[in-house]
Amino acid sequence: MTARTVPPALAAALEAELDAAVELRQVLHREPRVSGDEADSRDAVAAALGVPLEPVADTGAMLRLGGPGPAVAVRAELDALPVVEQTGLPFAATGPAAHVCGHDVHVAALVALARAVAATGPELLPAPLLAVFQPREEKAPSGAADVVASAAFRAHTPAAVLGVHVQPELPRGVVSARPGPVNASADEIEIAVHGRAGHGGYPHRTRDPVLALAQVVVSIQHVVSRRVNPLEAGVVTIGQMTAGSAPNVVPAEATARGTVRALDADRDGILAAVRDVVEHTAAAHGCTGEMRVVPNEPAVVNDDRLTPAIAAALGGRRRGERAVAGLTLDTLFRSCGADDFSHYAAGEDAPPVAPDGSSSAGLRLPAMMLFVGTADPDAVLGSAPGLHHPAFSPDDAMVGEVARALLAAVVAAGHELTAPSTLPDAPAQEPR
Repeated sequence: MTARTVPPALAAALEAELDAAVELRQVLHREPRVSGDEADSRDAVAAALGVPLEPVADTGAMLRLGGPGPAVAVRAELDALPVVEQTGLPFAATGPAAHVCGHDVHVAALVALARAVAATGPELLPAPLLAVFQPREEKAPSGAADVVASAAFRAHTPAAVLGVHVQPELPRGVVSARPGPVNASADEIEIAVHGRAGHGGYPHRTRDPVLALAQVVVSIQHVVSRRVNPLEAGVVTIGQMTAGSAPNVVPAEATARGTVRALDADRDGILAAVRDVVEHTAAAHGCTGEMRVVPNEPAVVNDDRLTPAIAAALGGRRRGERAVAGLTLDTLFRSCGADDFSHYAAGEDAPPVAPDGSSSAGLRLPAMMLFVGTADPDAVLGSAPGLHHPAFSPDDAMVGEVARALLAAVVAAGHELTAPSTLPDAPAQEPR
Protein backbone atom coordinates (compact mmCIF):
# COMPACT_ATOMS: atom_id res chain seq x y z
CA MET A 1 0.00 0.00 0.00
CA THR A 2 1.45 3.38 -1.01
CA ALA A 3 1.18 6.46 1.20
CA ARG A 4 -1.69 7.82 -0.88
CA THR A 5 -3.71 4.61 -1.17
CA VAL A 6 -7.05 4.48 0.60
CA PRO A 7 -6.55 2.55 3.86
CA PRO A 8 -8.22 -0.88 3.50
CA ALA A 9 -10.08 -0.51 6.79
CA LEU A 10 -11.59 2.78 5.64
CA ALA A 11 -12.54 1.32 2.24
CA ALA A 12 -14.24 -1.60 3.97
CA ALA A 13 -16.05 0.71 6.37
CA LEU A 14 -17.37 2.73 3.43
CA GLU A 15 -18.77 -0.40 1.77
CA ALA A 16 -20.52 -1.28 5.03
CA GLU A 17 -22.27 2.11 5.05
CA LEU A 18 -23.68 1.98 1.52
CA ASP A 19 -26.96 0.16 2.23
CA ALA A 20 -27.92 2.76 4.83
CA ALA A 21 -26.81 5.53 2.48
CA VAL A 22 -29.10 4.22 -0.25
CA GLU A 23 -31.98 4.26 2.22
CA LEU A 24 -31.15 7.88 3.07
CA ARG A 25 -31.01 8.73 -0.63
CA GLN A 26 -34.53 7.36 -1.07
CA VAL A 27 -35.81 9.32 1.94
CA LEU A 28 -34.34 12.55 0.57
CA HIS A 29 -35.68 11.77 -2.90
CA ARG A 30 -39.19 11.05 -1.64
CA GLU A 31 -39.31 14.27 0.42
CA PRO A 32 -37.40 16.89 -1.57
CA ARG A 33 -36.99 20.44 -0.37
CA VAL A 34 -36.29 23.38 -2.68
CA SER A 35 -33.65 26.08 -2.23
CA GLY A 36 -34.04 27.95 1.05
CA ASP A 37 -36.35 25.31 2.54
CA GLU A 38 -33.81 22.55 3.20
CA ALA A 39 -34.23 22.31 6.99
CA ASP A 40 -36.02 18.94 6.80
CA SER A 41 -33.31 17.52 4.54
CA ARG A 42 -30.61 18.87 6.85
CA ASP A 43 -32.36 17.22 9.81
CA ALA A 44 -32.56 13.90 7.95
CA VAL A 45 -28.79 14.10 7.38
CA ALA A 46 -28.22 14.85 11.06
CA ALA A 47 -30.34 11.85 12.04
CA ALA A 48 -28.42 9.59 9.68
CA LEU A 49 -25.09 10.80 11.08
CA GLY A 50 -26.26 10.52 14.67
CA VAL A 51 -24.34 13.55 15.88
CA PRO A 52 -25.12 17.27 16.19
CA LEU A 53 -24.21 19.35 13.16
CA GLU A 54 -22.84 22.87 13.04
CA PRO A 55 -25.20 25.31 11.28
CA VAL A 56 -24.01 27.32 8.29
CA ALA A 57 -25.70 29.50 5.65
CA ASP A 58 -29.14 29.37 7.28
CA THR A 59 -30.40 25.89 6.34
CA GLY A 60 -27.01 24.24 5.79
CA ALA A 61 -24.81 22.29 8.17
CA MET A 62 -21.22 21.10 8.67
CA LEU A 63 -19.51 18.23 10.45
CA ARG A 64 -15.79 18.15 11.20
CA LEU A 65 -14.07 14.82 11.75
CA GLY A 66 -10.50 15.04 13.01
CA GLY A 67 -8.33 17.22 15.18
CA PRO A 68 -7.01 20.74 14.71
CA GLY A 69 -5.31 22.01 11.62
CA PRO A 70 -6.23 22.58 7.99
CA ALA A 71 -9.08 20.37 6.76
CA VAL A 72 -10.21 18.95 3.45
CA ALA A 73 -13.79 20.14 2.90
CA VAL A 74 -16.29 18.15 0.83
CA ARG A 75 -19.45 19.88 -0.41
CA ALA A 76 -22.80 18.19 -1.11
CA GLU A 77 -25.97 20.10 -2.05
CA LEU A 78 -29.20 19.74 -0.08
CA ASP A 79 -31.72 21.39 -2.40
CA ALA A 80 -34.11 20.03 -5.01
CA LEU A 81 -35.73 21.77 -7.98
CA PRO A 82 -39.32 23.06 -8.40
CA VAL A 83 -40.12 20.32 -10.93
CA VAL A 84 -42.87 17.68 -10.94
CA GLU A 85 -41.12 14.30 -11.06
CA GLN A 86 -41.86 11.85 -13.88
CA THR A 87 -39.52 8.96 -13.05
CA GLY A 88 -42.13 6.40 -11.93
CA LEU A 89 -39.80 5.25 -9.16
CA PRO A 90 -41.39 3.63 -6.09
CA PHE A 91 -39.80 6.39 -3.99
CA ALA A 92 -40.63 9.21 -6.40
CA ALA A 93 -41.64 12.60 -5.04
CA THR A 94 -45.33 13.38 -5.45
CA GLY A 95 -45.33 17.13 -4.86
CA PRO A 96 -44.13 20.18 -6.79
CA ALA A 97 -40.42 19.54 -6.14
CA ALA A 98 -38.01 16.81 -7.20
CA HIS A 99 -34.36 15.76 -7.01
CA VAL A 100 -33.67 15.81 -10.75
CA CYS A 101 -30.07 16.99 -10.49
CA GLY A 102 -28.66 14.17 -8.35
CA HIS A 103 -28.20 16.15 -5.15
CA ASP A 104 -29.83 13.35 -3.14
CA VAL A 105 -27.11 11.00 -4.40
CA HIS A 106 -24.34 13.47 -3.54
CA VAL A 107 -25.64 13.97 0.02
CA ALA A 108 -26.09 10.26 0.67
CA ALA A 109 -22.57 9.55 -0.59
CA LEU A 110 -21.05 12.21 1.67
CA VAL A 111 -22.99 10.84 4.66
CA ALA A 112 -21.61 7.37 3.91
CA LEU A 113 -18.09 8.80 3.74
CA ALA A 114 -18.49 10.70 7.01
CA ARG A 115 -19.92 7.67 8.83
CA ALA A 116 -17.07 5.48 7.55
CA VAL A 117 -14.48 7.98 8.74
CA ALA A 118 -16.19 8.23 12.14
CA ALA A 119 -16.35 4.44 12.46
CA THR A 120 -12.67 3.82 11.72
CA GLY A 121 -11.28 7.00 13.26
CA PRO A 122 -10.33 10.18 11.41
CA GLU A 123 -6.66 9.48 12.12
CA LEU A 124 -6.72 7.18 9.08
CA LEU A 125 -7.06 10.28 6.91
CA PRO A 126 -4.02 12.49 6.24
CA ALA A 127 -6.06 15.60 7.16
CA PRO A 128 -9.32 16.30 8.99
CA LEU A 129 -12.54 15.99 6.97
CA LEU A 130 -15.05 18.84 6.90
CA ALA A 131 -18.39 17.63 5.47
CA VAL A 132 -20.40 20.60 4.18
CA PHE A 133 -24.10 20.06 3.49
CA GLN A 134 -24.80 23.18 1.50
CA PRO A 135 -28.16 24.84 0.83
CA ARG A 136 -29.25 26.89 -2.19
CA GLU A 137 -27.13 25.57 -5.02
CA GLU A 138 -29.97 25.89 -7.51
CA LYS A 139 -31.18 29.40 -6.70
CA ALA A 140 -29.77 32.76 -5.65
CA PRO A 141 -28.63 33.90 -3.21
CA SER A 142 -25.91 31.30 -3.58
CA GLY A 143 -25.48 28.94 -0.67
CA ALA A 144 -21.84 28.37 -1.56
CA ALA A 145 -21.09 32.09 -1.47
CA ASP A 146 -22.68 32.32 1.97
CA VAL A 147 -20.74 29.30 3.24
CA VAL A 148 -17.45 30.74 1.95
CA ALA A 149 -18.13 34.10 3.57
CA SER A 150 -19.17 32.64 6.94
CA ALA A 151 -16.94 32.83 9.96
CA ALA A 152 -17.98 29.29 10.89
CA PHE A 153 -16.55 27.82 7.68
CA ARG A 154 -13.35 29.86 7.92
CA ALA A 155 -12.81 28.75 11.50
CA HIS A 156 -12.11 25.23 10.26
CA THR A 157 -9.16 26.50 8.15
CA PRO A 158 -10.11 24.57 5.02
CA ALA A 159 -7.06 23.83 2.89
CA ALA A 160 -9.03 22.49 -0.09
CA VAL A 161 -12.64 21.94 -1.15
CA LEU A 162 -13.89 18.95 -3.12
CA GLY A 163 -17.19 18.50 -4.91
CA VAL A 164 -18.79 15.81 -7.02
CA HIS A 165 -21.64 15.74 -9.51
CA VAL A 166 -23.37 12.90 -11.27
CA GLN A 167 -23.15 13.45 -15.02
CA PRO A 168 -25.41 11.85 -17.66
CA GLU A 169 -23.09 13.12 -20.40
CA LEU A 170 -20.53 10.54 -19.23
CA PRO A 171 -20.97 6.75 -19.41
CA ARG A 172 -21.65 4.83 -16.23
CA GLY A 173 -18.39 3.70 -14.68
CA VAL A 174 -16.43 6.80 -15.73
CA VAL A 175 -15.14 9.48 -13.36
CA SER A 176 -13.78 12.73 -14.78
CA ALA A 177 -10.95 14.73 -13.23
CA ARG A 178 -9.28 17.47 -15.25
CA PRO A 179 -7.58 20.74 -14.27
CA GLY A 180 -8.76 24.16 -15.40
CA PRO A 181 -12.30 25.33 -16.23
CA VAL A 182 -14.83 22.48 -16.11
CA ASN A 183 -18.13 24.38 -15.65
CA ALA A 184 -19.01 27.74 -17.13
CA SER A 185 -19.79 31.03 -15.46
CA ALA A 186 -23.49 31.88 -15.66
CA ASP A 187 -25.11 35.30 -15.56
CA GLU A 188 -28.76 36.10 -16.14
CA ILE A 189 -29.68 38.85 -18.58
CA GLU A 190 -32.92 40.82 -18.74
CA ILE A 191 -33.55 42.64 -22.02
CA ALA A 192 -36.19 45.33 -22.55
CA VAL A 193 -36.97 46.95 -25.90
CA HIS A 194 -39.14 50.07 -25.79
CA GLY A 195 -41.08 51.21 -28.86
CA ARG A 196 -44.28 53.08 -29.73
CA ALA A 197 -47.59 51.29 -29.31
CA GLY A 198 -50.33 51.34 -31.90
CA HIS A 199 -52.76 49.56 -34.21
CA GLY A 200 -51.56 46.39 -35.92
CA GLY A 201 -53.00 47.67 -39.20
CA TYR A 202 -50.97 50.90 -39.05
CA PRO A 203 -47.45 49.64 -38.38
CA HIS A 204 -45.87 52.76 -39.89
CA ARG A 205 -47.34 54.76 -37.02
CA THR A 206 -45.66 52.50 -34.49
CA ARG A 207 -42.16 51.51 -33.55
CA ASP A 208 -42.52 47.77 -33.15
CA PRO A 209 -40.55 46.44 -30.14
CA VAL A 210 -41.58 42.85 -30.91
CA LEU A 211 -39.88 42.91 -34.29
CA ALA A 212 -36.85 44.62 -32.79
CA LEU A 213 -36.62 42.09 -29.95
CA ALA A 214 -36.95 39.18 -32.38
CA GLN A 215 -33.97 40.54 -34.32
CA VAL A 216 -32.05 41.08 -31.09
CA VAL A 217 -32.56 37.44 -30.10
CA VAL A 218 -31.31 36.25 -33.48
CA SER A 219 -28.39 38.68 -33.61
CA ILE A 220 -26.98 37.96 -30.17
CA GLN A 221 -26.40 34.36 -31.24
CA HIS A 222 -23.69 35.72 -33.51
CA VAL A 223 -21.78 37.13 -30.53
CA VAL A 224 -20.32 33.70 -29.73
CA SER A 225 -19.74 32.70 -33.36
CA ARG A 226 -18.15 36.01 -34.44
CA ARG A 227 -16.89 37.80 -31.34
CA VAL A 228 -15.44 34.89 -29.34
CA ASN A 229 -12.31 32.87 -30.12
CA PRO A 230 -13.61 29.62 -31.67
CA LEU A 231 -11.24 27.66 -29.42
CA GLU A 232 -12.96 29.08 -26.33
CA ALA A 233 -16.44 28.14 -25.13
CA GLY A 234 -19.36 30.46 -24.47
CA VAL A 235 -23.16 30.21 -24.78
CA VAL A 236 -25.93 32.81 -25.02
CA THR A 237 -29.43 31.42 -24.46
CA ILE A 238 -32.77 33.22 -24.42
CA GLY A 239 -35.33 31.16 -22.54
CA GLN A 240 -38.23 33.60 -22.11
CA MET A 241 -39.86 36.30 -24.27
CA THR A 242 -42.87 38.40 -23.30
CA ALA A 243 -44.80 41.05 -25.23
CA GLY A 244 -48.29 42.37 -25.83
CA SER A 245 -51.80 41.58 -24.69
CA ALA A 246 -53.78 41.35 -27.97
CA PRO A 247 -53.06 40.00 -31.48
CA ASN A 248 -53.93 43.26 -33.26
CA VAL A 249 -52.01 45.67 -31.04
CA VAL A 250 -48.35 46.62 -31.36
CA PRO A 251 -47.22 46.88 -27.73
CA ALA A 252 -45.02 49.55 -26.27
CA GLU A 253 -42.52 47.10 -24.81
CA ALA A 254 -41.12 43.61 -25.37
CA THR A 255 -38.87 41.79 -22.91
CA ALA A 256 -36.67 38.73 -22.83
CA ARG A 257 -34.67 36.84 -20.24
CA GLY A 258 -31.78 34.47 -20.71
CA THR A 259 -28.32 33.42 -19.64
CA VAL A 260 -24.78 34.16 -20.76
CA ARG A 261 -22.21 31.48 -20.03
CA ALA A 262 -18.45 31.48 -20.44
CA LEU A 263 -16.24 28.45 -19.85
CA ASP A 264 -12.84 29.81 -20.86
CA ALA A 265 -14.11 32.67 -23.03
CA ASP A 266 -14.05 36.29 -21.83
CA ARG A 267 -17.08 36.57 -19.56
CA ASP A 268 -17.15 40.37 -19.43
CA GLY A 269 -16.40 40.62 -23.14
CA ILE A 270 -19.41 38.48 -24.09
CA LEU A 271 -21.72 40.49 -21.85
CA ALA A 272 -20.46 43.77 -23.32
CA ALA A 273 -20.95 42.50 -26.87
CA VAL A 274 -24.49 41.31 -26.13
CA ARG A 275 -25.30 44.72 -24.66
CA ASP A 276 -24.00 46.39 -27.83
CA VAL A 277 -26.26 44.22 -29.99
CA VAL A 278 -29.29 44.96 -27.82
CA GLU A 279 -28.84 48.72 -27.89
CA HIS A 280 -27.86 49.13 -31.53
CA THR A 281 -30.33 46.62 -32.98
CA ALA A 282 -33.17 48.29 -31.09
CA ALA A 283 -32.03 51.68 -32.35
CA ALA A 284 -31.97 50.42 -35.94
CA HIS A 285 -35.69 49.65 -35.57
CA GLY A 286 -36.53 53.04 -34.10
CA CYS A 287 -36.69 51.68 -30.57
CA THR A 288 -34.50 51.82 -27.49
CA GLY A 289 -32.98 48.76 -25.87
CA GLU A 290 -31.48 48.12 -22.48
CA MET A 291 -29.98 45.11 -20.76
CA ARG A 292 -29.66 44.33 -17.07
CA VAL A 293 -27.15 41.74 -15.89
CA VAL A 294 -27.82 39.65 -12.79
CA PRO A 295 -24.42 38.16 -11.86
CA ASN A 296 -24.53 34.55 -10.70
CA GLU A 297 -21.64 32.12 -10.65
CA PRO A 298 -18.08 32.41 -11.95
CA ALA A 299 -16.63 29.42 -13.78
CA VAL A 300 -15.69 26.28 -11.85
CA VAL A 301 -11.91 26.05 -12.20
CA ASN A 302 -10.22 22.90 -10.93
CA ASP A 303 -6.90 23.52 -9.22
CA ASP A 304 -3.85 22.80 -11.37
CA ARG A 305 -1.94 21.10 -8.55
CA LEU A 306 -4.72 19.33 -6.68
CA THR A 307 -6.45 17.82 -9.72
CA PRO A 308 -3.51 15.78 -11.09
CA ALA A 309 -2.89 14.36 -7.60
CA ILE A 310 -6.51 13.25 -7.35
CA ALA A 311 -6.50 11.90 -10.90
CA ALA A 312 -3.41 9.84 -10.08
CA ALA A 313 -5.11 8.48 -6.97
CA LEU A 314 -8.11 7.46 -9.03
CA GLY A 315 -5.76 5.16 -10.88
CA GLY A 316 -5.29 6.28 -14.49
CA ARG A 317 -4.67 9.20 -16.80
CA ARG A 318 -7.29 8.85 -19.55
CA ARG A 319 -10.55 7.15 -20.35
CA GLY A 320 -10.13 3.42 -20.81
CA GLU A 321 -7.59 2.96 -18.01
CA ARG A 322 -8.87 1.33 -14.85
CA ALA A 323 -9.39 3.64 -11.90
CA VAL A 324 -10.43 3.21 -8.30
CA ALA A 325 -13.27 0.86 -7.31
CA GLY A 326 -14.16 -0.25 -10.82
CA LEU A 327 -14.31 3.25 -12.32
CA THR A 328 -12.33 4.44 -15.34
CA LEU A 329 -10.76 7.86 -15.58
CA ASP A 330 -11.65 10.63 -18.03
CA THR A 331 -9.54 13.78 -18.31
CA LEU A 332 -11.44 15.45 -21.15
CA PHE A 333 -14.96 16.24 -19.96
CA ARG A 334 -16.16 19.77 -19.25
CA SER A 335 -19.43 21.54 -19.91
CA CYS A 336 -21.22 24.89 -20.02
CA GLY A 337 -23.38 23.89 -17.12
CA ALA A 338 -22.87 26.05 -14.03
CA ASP A 339 -22.48 25.30 -10.34
CA ASP A 340 -22.07 27.62 -7.37
CA PHE A 341 -19.23 25.35 -6.22
CA SER A 342 -17.17 27.93 -8.11
CA HIS A 343 -17.44 30.32 -5.17
CA TYR A 344 -15.15 28.16 -3.04
CA ALA A 345 -12.23 29.09 -5.30
CA ALA A 346 -13.53 32.41 -6.59
CA GLY A 347 -11.33 34.74 -4.52
CA GLU A 348 -12.10 38.32 -5.49
CA ASP A 349 -15.20 37.17 -7.41
CA ALA A 350 -16.89 36.12 -4.16
CA PRO A 351 -19.45 38.43 -2.51
CA PRO A 352 -17.56 40.96 -0.35
CA VAL A 353 -19.77 40.69 2.73
CA ALA A 354 -21.81 37.82 4.15
CA PRO A 355 -25.15 38.24 5.94
CA ASP A 356 -23.37 37.94 9.29
CA GLY A 357 -21.04 40.79 8.35
CA SER A 358 -17.94 38.68 7.73
CA SER A 359 -15.88 39.21 4.60
CA SER A 360 -14.94 36.65 1.95
CA ALA A 361 -12.19 38.83 0.48
CA GLY A 362 -9.03 36.87 -0.20
CA LEU A 363 -10.52 33.39 0.31
CA ARG A 364 -9.22 31.48 -2.71
CA LEU A 365 -9.04 27.77 -1.98
CA PRO A 366 -7.68 24.93 -4.09
CA ALA A 367 -10.87 23.32 -5.39
CA MET A 368 -11.69 20.22 -7.39
CA MET A 369 -14.98 19.06 -8.92
CA LEU A 370 -15.32 15.43 -9.95
CA PHE A 371 -17.95 14.19 -12.42
CA VAL A 372 -19.23 10.63 -12.15
CA GLY A 373 -21.01 9.20 -15.19
CA THR A 374 -24.56 7.84 -15.06
CA ALA A 375 -25.34 7.11 -18.74
CA ASP A 376 -25.93 3.61 -20.08
CA PRO A 377 -22.59 2.81 -21.78
CA ASP A 378 -24.44 0.93 -24.54
CA ALA A 379 -26.79 3.83 -25.35
CA VAL A 380 -26.21 6.93 -27.42
CA LEU A 381 -25.08 9.76 -25.13
CA GLY A 382 -27.85 12.31 -24.74
CA SER A 383 -30.65 9.88 -25.59
CA ALA A 384 -31.75 9.47 -21.97
CA PRO A 385 -33.15 12.23 -19.72
CA GLY A 386 -30.45 14.64 -18.58
CA LEU A 387 -29.93 16.90 -15.59
CA HIS A 388 -33.05 18.86 -14.59
CA HIS A 389 -35.30 16.67 -16.76
CA PRO A 390 -38.42 15.51 -14.85
CA ALA A 391 -37.49 11.89 -15.57
CA PHE A 392 -33.82 12.09 -14.57
CA SER A 393 -32.86 9.88 -11.65
CA PRO A 394 -29.58 7.98 -11.25
CA ASP A 395 -29.66 4.37 -10.12
CA ASP A 396 -29.24 3.75 -6.38
CA ALA A 397 -25.88 2.11 -7.08
CA MET A 398 -24.54 5.56 -7.99
CA VAL A 399 -24.41 6.36 -4.27
CA GLY A 400 -21.58 3.85 -3.92
CA GLU A 401 -19.75 4.99 -7.05
CA VAL A 402 -19.84 8.61 -5.92
CA ALA A 403 -18.79 7.72 -2.36
CA ARG A 404 -15.80 5.66 -3.55
CA ALA A 405 -14.61 8.43 -5.84
CA LEU A 406 -14.94 10.95 -3.01
CA LEU A 407 -12.99 8.76 -0.60
CA ALA A 408 -10.08 8.40 -3.02
CA ALA A 409 -10.14 12.15 -3.67
CA VAL A 410 -10.19 13.06 0.02
CA VAL A 411 -7.19 10.84 0.76
CA ALA A 412 -5.23 12.23 -2.19
CA ALA A 413 -6.10 15.84 -1.37
CA GLY A 414 -5.14 15.39 2.26
CA HIS A 415 -1.71 14.04 1.35
CA GLU A 416 -1.14 16.71 -1.28
CA LEU A 417 -2.17 19.65 0.84
CA THR A 418 -0.55 18.65 4.12
CA ALA A 419 2.88 18.35 2.53
CA PRO A 420 4.95 21.24 3.96
CA SER A 421 5.87 22.59 0.53
CA THR A 422 2.29 22.71 -0.76
CA LEU A 423 0.13 23.68 2.21
CA PRO A 424 -1.54 27.07 1.52
CA ASP A 425 -1.61 29.80 4.10
CA ALA A 426 -4.70 29.90 6.30
CA PRO A 427 -7.11 31.80 4.04
CA ALA A 428 -8.81 33.87 6.69
CA GLN A 429 -5.62 35.64 7.69
CA GLU A 430 -4.65 37.40 4.45
CA PRO A 431 -7.09 39.89 2.95
CA ARG A 432 -6.47 40.69 -0.68
